[in-house]
Parts: sequence; structure tokens; C-alpha cells
Amino acid sequence: MPAADKTHHLHLVCGGTGAGKTTYALALAEQIAGVRFSIDDWMGDLFWMDSPEPMQFEWNIERIGRCEKRIFALARELAAHGVPSILEIGCATAAQRKKFANLARDAGLTIQLHYLDVPKEERWRRVTSRNAAKGETFRLEVTREMFDLVESLWEPPDAAEMATLNGIRVSA
Repeated sequence: MPAADKTHHLHLVCGGTGAGKTTYALALAEQIAGVRFSIDDWMGDLFWMDSPEPMQFEWNIERIGRCEKRIFALARELAAHGVPSILEIGCATAAQRKKFANLARDAGLTIQLHYLDVPKEERWRRVTSRNAAKGETFRLEVTREMFDLVESLWEPPDAAEMATLNGIRVSA
């Protein structure tokens, strides 16, 4: 794991589905004595049991937004006490990452982006393995359809975004 800058208040972890965000975020939280916030944990504990069948994208997005708002408020409180936060909240698009960068800036917080750069084929292999094992990082069964939908939305950060957000690139 690359050395994270411990002086940042927020550490934003991004990567495509199956990139290893949860495993990375857990290790990063340990490394920098920070608090990890996982959108999958929040959604799993609060909403997925009530999710309509078939899953509705808009229904999920609205609830994810509620969780993100609360997560950011808690991260801001932790920063006031000198505790960094690791936000493992998807951030599949540049617009989502920019939203958190702007929130951080407006709150006087610093941010560091951690980009897990793993090829699509390897990520799908990891997802199928995680689905079968249902181990520590398993939160819900990710079907190929779900994987492909999220993949169609995924925007890897470019060089300018990495520079702006003090980015660290982690390769497979």
C-alpha cells in the first residue's frame, strides 16, 4: 500500500466494482488510525432489506444520497478532533468526487484521492469469487448485469483530477 498522507482529513477511495476498495479502506484506516465509512455497510444496514424487486436505480441513488450526507457530517466532526476519515462510498464519477472535494474545501478540510486501478476482467473475477465465498467483504450478490451497469457509469480519474485531489494510484 502506498504511503497515505496522514495530514489529510478525508481519504476518498475510488475504483471500479471489484477493485478492492473495502480491503484497501480497511488497511488504510488501520495505517492512519482513521475511521472508515463504507456506503455498502450503511446501505446494507439501513435500506437494502427494503429494496424493491427488481432493484430500482433511482430508489438506491436517493438513499445513497441520504447516507452520504450523514457520512460527510460525521467525517467533519471527526476532523474537528484530528481524526481522519476514509470514505469508501463508490465515487464512480468525476462529478461525485468533485462534489466531495467541494464539500471538503467549503468545510476547510483537506482531501486525498486513492484510485485503485484494476483491469475490468480482474475485477469481474474478484466479484465472482467474492459472490461464491461470501467472506468478510461480501455485502450483496453482484450480478453481471449490476456489474455492467456500474461499469457503464465508472469514470477513472484523469491526471488533472489526481493532481487536484492529491491522488495516489494503486495498481493491481
